[in-house]
Amino acid sequence: MSVCIAAVSRGLQVFSANGQRVKSGCSLLVFAALFAASTQAAVARQAPSARADGITIQGVVRNAAGQPVAGAMVRIEQKGVPGLVETRTDADGRFAFSTLGTGTYILSAEKAELRSRAAAVIASYPGERRQVELVLEDQGTVPAGSKSSSPSLAQAMEFADKPNFTVAGVTDWTAAGGHGSDSSLRTSEALTRETLKLKSASEEADAANSGADPRATKESENRLRATLAGAPESFEANRQMGAFYQHAHRSAEALPFLQAAFRIDPANRDSEYDLALALQEAGNFAEAREHVRKLLVQGESADLRRMAGELDEKLGDSLAAVHQFEQAVRQDPSERNYFEWGSELLLHRAVWQAREVFEKGAKAYPQSARMLTALGAALFAGALYDEAALRLCDASDLNPADPEPYLFMGKIEVAAPNPLACVEQKLARFVAQQPGNALANYFYAMALLKQRGQSLDPKSSEKVEAMLTKAVTLDARCADAYLELGILSFSRREYEKAIGFYTSAIQANPQLSAAHYRLGVAYDRIGERAKASQEFQLHDEIEKQLAAAVERQRREVKQFLVVAPGAPAVR
Repeated sequence: MSVCIAAVSRGLQVFSANGQRVKSGCSLLVFAALFAASTQAAVARQAPSARADGITIQGVVRNAAGQPVAGAMVRIEQKGVPGLVETRTDADGRFAFSTLGTGTYILSAEKAELRSRAAAVIASYPGERRQVELVLEDQGTVPAGSKSSSPSLAQAMEFADKPNFTVAGVTDWTAAGGHGSDSSLRTSEALTRETLKLKSASEEADAANSGADPRATKESENRLRATLAGAPESFEANRQMGAFYQHAHRSAEALPFLQAAFRIDPANRDSEYDLALALQEAGNFAEAREHVRKLLVQGESADLRRMAGELDEKLGDSLAAVHQFEQAVRQDPSERNYFEWGSELLLHRAVWQAREVFEKGAKAYPQSARMLTALGAALFAGALYDEAALRLCDASDLNPADPEPYLFMGKIEVAAPNPLACVEQKLARFVAQQPGNALANYFYAMALLKQRGQSLDPKSSEKVEAMLTKAVTLDARCADAYLELGILSFSRREYEKAIGFYTSAIQANPQLSAAHYRLGVAYDRIGERAKASQEFQLHDEIEKQLAAAVERQRREVKQFLVVAPGAPAVR
């Protein structure tokens, strides 16, 4: 009974799922235990990798003048878990909720007629501590929806919420970050590189529209050149000539004219911005950054911040780059800016933080296929394989004709330790829509193999073999498909046939170490010991070379050191 009284004396109150306040006394303790159990069960379903280490969400409640507010009621609710928990702030306006599981939490505070806006906190890994500041405002200044005792997630996830992390530094590669086996890690790194190449729908449209009629283009070029010849010191004539070449992605030809325009009128910001773009496209990153920094001193712009981030990354200053991308989102939370920020975090193995940014970006832009695809890559990097597959499946539904989400899900299906939900169905659609795509056939065949496992029946086996055969027929460089055909033949004890497929795989990709190893096994099985020994030796040499190359690549990419509020630096 003393435990129950102690709980009540700390100001804790509990609400049931229907909003009824649970009476104090031992019933409070019983309900709190049930609430904790339901929370842990939900966390176990949503984040199977979470450990028992409790997460703490703490903070302070202030008034509009910035002073701490004592005795304010603070509520917390976990997304997907019924019920609320409340506590009151102490004399310094502070509060804390501890022993929480991973997930998304919504917090709000109130006292008398004052209420705070809803704040969302994404708790990503066990043991972390999150800091939140809630400001009490008059009811008239808070959006109507925020006055509810159970604020909605949509209201809470505005970008005004500060990110729950700070990138504090960089370090050399030691463990590459992320989770899972080395095979999964290599796949994750490959997906990260592919993520950086993803284009938005608007960027794809711009690229498609950039190709103009060659005759009309030549006429425009001649007309602009004639105008410039008549007025070589004209700012407008030089700028238009430079803009013409820049629009045609002929940056080297654009530069002399844009430099001339800048010399004639160095105070024109638009002209200097165009010059910085051309310098960037031409690979003159240092000079481009000088112009961008000068423009930033004169006035802030999200586009300038994003360009500064791109240039900082090119020049090896990754720490400056990630802060520039974050500032770009603060000034303009556009789809492109969210994507660039998340991609920078993912590139430097800040996996959980990249996930947070991509999640916010996907919520703000639910029709962005590349945002969901990037989120899938981040989740895979964190060994959340099933969640990654679901996000990639969602991305493929937005534009079923876009091959990128399918290619990502095919790669994670091959690398993941277990079959992934929804992937087989989506890859079947990929093949139906693009039957002439070798990778579509290969990945669907691999999904069938993975999903059926040991229970692969003869009919399914024939289907897999037919699709792998089609893949190598469509693209003779599809070494992995040859390898799988060899494995199928070997399983049927058709060793000579398997040797033929393994040899074709090596011809398509001499560095495919698995093909050398399996070829050695097949030679050994038919008694060709010398050939087997040679293939085993080649396998070992390629593996050593590959390991060295991977380590070099990892060391070239600095890892971010990330600090969560109230927690020490983590990698």
